[in-house]
Amino acid sequence: QVQLVESGGGLVQAGGSLRLSCAASGISVSINTMGWYRQAPGKQRELVANIISRGSTNYVDSVKGRFIISRDNAKNTVYLQMSSLKPEDTAVYYCNVKVLPYYGVDYWGKGTLVTVSS
Repeated sequence: QVQLVESGGGLVQAGGSLRLSCAASGISVSINTMGWYRQAPGKQRELVANIISRGSTNYVDSVKGRFIISRDNAKNTVYLQMSSLKPEDTAVYYCNVKVLPYYGVDYWGKGTLVTVSS
């Protein structure tokens, strides 16, 4: 059974930092595509960052230079280090895994709320 458990969300002032964690079980973070998505109130869920099996990373333009996605294969955990946070980063952040080879199988965590105050 695949489980993704996010942690690390909370309330932070603008300009602050948070680190989100996604602990995976039942699936390996090292050989699948791992991603962080977010959904703000009234908006669609969007991809924030992902990391593929070879370690390459991708970011949405709005977080480039501020967020870093990484993984610890030994801990089977993916992280999202968020710095210089802005109020517009406020959202529920979800961990996602795309099972490779990708035939449309995704798993999601339940999400963790990040609130950035101005």
